[in-house]
Amino acid sequence: MSNRRAFLKFLAGTPLLAAAPSLAHALVQSSNPQTIDSVIASAAEAINVFDFEAAARKVLPPAHWGYMAGGVDDDGTIRANREAFSHYQLRARVFVDVSKIDMSTELFGTKWDIPIVLAPVGSQKAFHPQGEVAAARAAQSKKALQILSTQSSTAVEDVIGARGAPIWYQLYTTNSWDITQRLVKRAERAGCPVVAVTLDLPNGRNSETQARFQKLDTRVCANCHGGGDRPNADPTGSSTKPMFSGVDMAGIGLTSPSLTWDFVRRLKDVTTMKVVLKGLQTGEDAALAVQNGADGIIVSNHGGRSAETLRGTIDCLPDVIRGTAGRIPVIVDGGFRRGTDIFKALAMGARGVAIGRPYIWGLASFGQTGVERVLDILTRELTLAMGQCGARSLKEMTPASIIDTGRRG
Repeated sequence: MSNRRAFLKFLAGTPLLAAAPSLAHALVQSSNPQTIDSVIASAAEAINVFDFEAAARKVLPPAHWGYMAGGVDDDGTIRANREAFSHYQLRARVFVDVSKIDMSTELFGTKWDIPIVLAPVGSQKAFHPQGEVAAARAAQSKKALQILSTQSSTAVEDVIGARGAPIWYQLYTTNSWDITQRLVKRAERAGCPVVAVTLDLPNGRNSETQARFQKLDTRVCANCHGGGDRPNADPTGSSTKPMFSGVDMAGIGLTSPSLTWDFVRRLKDVTTMKVVLKGLQTGEDAALAVQNGADGIIVSNHGGRSAETLRGTIDCLPDVIRGTAGRIPVIVDGGFRRGTDIFKALAMGARGVAIGRPYIWGLASFGQTGVERVLDILTRELTLAMGQCGARSLKEMTPASIIDTGRRG
């Protein structure tokens, strides 16, 4: 094992990878003793969510790992999402009775026991045979909100059936209004109360790390995926995904570069679901979202997988919340790995925090049990942060609970 670690360090420092800093970074990470010599053997052994990252890296083939772990360009926005949390400090308080902590949150009339949301992640059967079904059962066991991707490897009806309760549906708008309506109507019929429209990929993305990991994978994808759950395929090749069953996707893309704010009105005219806009990062767009009838916002840069903005979503959050003027709820995702990260977002005014990679690490490692353990760890850490800051509920978590240090770069 030590020989493998030394080799990876050597490889990461060679001229071969000089033009691929993101891949070199990934290889150096995999040489860390935690990720090679001390990989957990069960979900119960995990001390923090990073333990699942190491376990997932061990079991996933390169193409699958690259699809999940990679960002765009040099993966700088992925790093920015994490580094941005250091811009904010917690203000500890004492002599507050924190023997009872209530971290429940309410969104559109539904109460959730925890404010941690499972973000939409496509092709989850690429990480575990039970895919989205395992995630749904874990979310139900912890009474957490789950958002299902348009690129799900399990049909929305089956995921809701496994959960036994409604979930939200994430929508890729496609460049065909007819197909978009069909997706929306199907989700509505299945029982989804909310549609979250992804807007941060108007004209594609430059996924270099994913492409480089694909080159490291010598397997024939069709042998195990049959083309349908193939995470490293062209993202427009969706015809075999369950949500596109019976839909002719020839020449159809998942997103459209021609969308304008009129799309919100058109969508609300054809569905009874609440319409949440996912991918907003500025106060100006937040104000326009309210003006154009959006019911909610998810602050997101697609986990650093859309544009290389080099700006963490936690830094975007206050601006977006000011833009809404408190008129619609705001959720945020992007780089959340600790309960203290979640506390900071909730104190700024977010009503929920969505996680992506952490629960996929848990899913890849141990299926439903892994996802449940990830949620348990983050819930425990959030409970500790709330107690230490004297906040017994989300209502008592306010901007006064944190300090913006002003440090940027």
